[in-house]
Amino acid sequence: MKPTRVTNSLRALRFTHGQMTQAELATKIGVTRQTVIAIEQGRYSPSLEMAFQIAHVFGVPLEDVFQYPEESS
Repeated sequence: MKPTRVTNSLRALRFTHGQMTQAELATKIGVTRQTVIAIEQGRYSPSLEMAFQIAHVFGVPLEDVFQYPEESS
């Protein structure tokens, strides 16, 4: 898997939402725990659909879950 520049707040969101485990999040979005681990560690960028599913699980806007660094001029 190619590393991504997209960063995320998955770990923090899991802990602020009842200390949700990676396995619980994986079940809610229909992927494996290993996929959640890879996303959290920035080794994998989820599809747009999966990104929206994750945001929906936490009830937050997509931008609260995933961030993309701005280009410096």
